[in-house]
Amino acid sequence: MDVSIIIVAWNVRKLLYDCLKSVYDQTKGVDFEVIYVDNASKDGSVEMVTKEFPEVKVIRNEENKGFIKANNQGIEVAQGRYVLLLNSDTIVLDNAITKTVKFADEHPKAAVVGCRVLNPDYTIQLTCFMYPSLLNMFLAATYLYKIFPKSRLFGREYMTWWDFNNVREVQTIAGCYSLVRMEAIKQVGLMDELYFVYSDDPDWCYRFRKSGWKIMFTPDAQIIHYGGQNTKQMAREFRWQLEGSRLIFMRLHRNKLEFLAARLLTALFLLLRIPYHLGVGLFARTKRKHSFETVKTYWLGAYYCLASWTQLLMNAEVVKQKLREMSTNRNL
Repeated sequence: MDVSIIIVAWNVRKLLYDCLKSVYDQTKGVDFEVIYVDNASKDGSVEMVTKEFPEVKVIRNEENKGFIKANNQGIEVAQGRYVLLLNSDTIVLDNAITKTVKFADEHPKAAVVGCRVLNPDYTIQLTCFMYPSLLNMFLAATYLYKIFPKSRLFGREYMTWWDFNNVREVQTIAGCYSLVRMEAIKQVGLMDELYFVYSDDPDWCYRFRKSGWKIMFTPDAQIIHYGGQNTKQMAREFRWQLEGSRLIFMRLHRNKLEFLAARLLTALFLLLRIPYHLGVGLFARTKRKHSFETVKTYWLGAYYCLASWTQLLMNAEVVKQKLREMSTNRNL
């Protein structure tokens, strides 16, 4: 088996159908299997997959275990030399999977390979980026990367200065489409389930690079990624989770002072955005409800960053318990 394609979804039946159809229509020349992990969908997703794509292996969770745990479930039963983590809101184009496998075979030190990811209007999505750091968090908080996108300094985190038209070694590949070498997984381990969702990709790539592997991008393969379709059902919780997941990375891979500064910068990031949304709510009647909800989300998020950062997380109790265990082991 060349590649095991793992798709995790939660209540996105139509998008899931389109994704699976594109996989089977656009994947020629490699031996592959598809593993679908359903996170307790209530919209008939499992029944659709079973009926329309009977060759797909289905893992059905009775509760939403999160993106990371569900992908790990798929990896644990995968038979391929590679696993492809593929978001359910993607469309595979022009034999992209085969092209990525070929590239990985030609670069045996690459643990993770990503491809060109397009928006529905075929503009480029920024899917290669650097690890969380105090400098990157400061640039994000102040929006300097949007004001000066062509600057290699201000645009460094999301590589906004790059056109994604050439092969390049990078720090992180976004998890919407990442081909991962099974040999590297066996050496480094599965994704860290502390993350639940978000920041799993920089964490995993960080661990691969520490073990001597490379993270590579190729422009030869392309997909479309709609983005945000799984998360819009619980927008506030996922917004907090996004910021909290970055803080998990800082807590695990940086020192205590950097972690404290990261909490302050995350709070600053959220607070600086409140005046804009407050103004929209006051002067744009049709957007008032959504804008005021966003203000509340950012205000509470900033408070949690400063007062009790784990409250940002969907799996807060799991994270607190794990961190307590880590602290105890260090003291021993």
